[in-house]
Amino acid sequence: MAAPNEALERRPFGRRLLTDPARLFQHNAWDNVEWSEEQEASARSKVQENSSRLLPQDKQEEYEVNAKKYWDDFYKIHENGFFKDRHWLFTEFPELASSRNSSQNEDSVHGFCNTEESKNKGLGSCENGHCSLETRTQSLLNLIKSPPAGHTEELAAQKDSELSPSDGDYPGSAASYRILEVGCGAGNTVFPILQTNNDPGLFVYCCDFSTTAVDLVQNNAEYDTSRCFAFVHDLCNDQSPFPMPEESLDIVILIFVLSAILPEKMQCIVTRLSRLLKPGGMILLRDYGRYDLAQLRFKKGQCLSDNFYVRGDGTRVYFFTQDELDHLFTTAGLEKIQNLVDRRLQVNRGKQMTMYRVWIQCKYCKPTALQP
Repeated sequence: MAAPNEALERRPFGRRLLTDPARLFQHNAWDNVEWSEEQEASARSKVQENSSRLLPQDKQEEYEVNAKKYWDDFYKIHENGFFKDRHWLFTEFPELASSRNSSQNEDSVHGFCNTEESKNKGLGSCENGHCSLETRTQSLLNLIKSPPAGHTEELAAQKDSELSPSDGDYPGSAASYRILEVGCGAGNTVFPILQTNNDPGLFVYCCDFSTTAVDLVQNNAEYDTSRCFAFVHDLCNDQSPFPMPEESLDIVILIFVLSAILPEKMQCIVTRLSRLLKPGGMILLRDYGRYDLAQLRFKKGQCLSDNFYVRGDGTRVYFFTQDELDHLFTTAGLEKIQNLVDRRLQVNRGKQMTMYRVWIQCKYCKPTALQP
């Protein structure tokens, strides 16, 4: 499940710092924007105001109980047309695009956990936002593959298959590099990965709370069952099975997903996902930061608890700080590689309206060995 407000973040921007106001409106964005004390105080004041009246407890419980319905409804309405494919991922998370053999994969991933230098290596000036993607995006959009033979029959068989792995025989068991995207939505991360990463040992799992979303992925012409397995999964249900065993994944992707979860359940979810990682494996996250435009736009009566809100369509969203995310991951036994805030000034050229976006990007890895 990808968050509706992500539609505001879907376009990649260049890194030029525009000093001419006319050019600012032409190019739409400033990256790495520093907030003044007055600006932060104003944002804090707006949050205090829109969270001054919480929804009644019975309404909050209703949104929790019916969470799946709200996400199903979202994807029934928007199908696969709401979000654009996230080709910017390969600048922010180059681990997803690499074409490497098995031993190189293992050495590279483990290396991230064992060197301080890895905190910023390969980011492509990540702190400056999504940059220099136009050429690459165009080439990626030209990569359209035909669906494999027997596609429909294999999809039907997968829907009915037992997810729990047994005797080492599970989808992707022969792969040497395994990625899981949690909250895959209509496949806007999965399909760019499959298009871009031609590692023959790659296998991509993807799951979503919404049955409708998973159906959209499985019915996509580019869904290749020899390289991908999509399944419905309820993160909040610790009895809901994963198709792969523990310590089998190289990467877990959380893109605008954790924020949709009830805050009290986040730690259990992160801990459970960390168990799926191989030693040296990583969780990659990008999500909403505190005082993002989306948070400031909420009205009174939409707040569920501190920094946790319900949208008009019934889906929910939390706005994180770096420290909160660091606590979640380190409590799960993971080590920090990266934890940064991405602040941007975006401009609506037609309305000449400025918009301040705040996202947090993280990489945390599972230690390769127990620390003494």
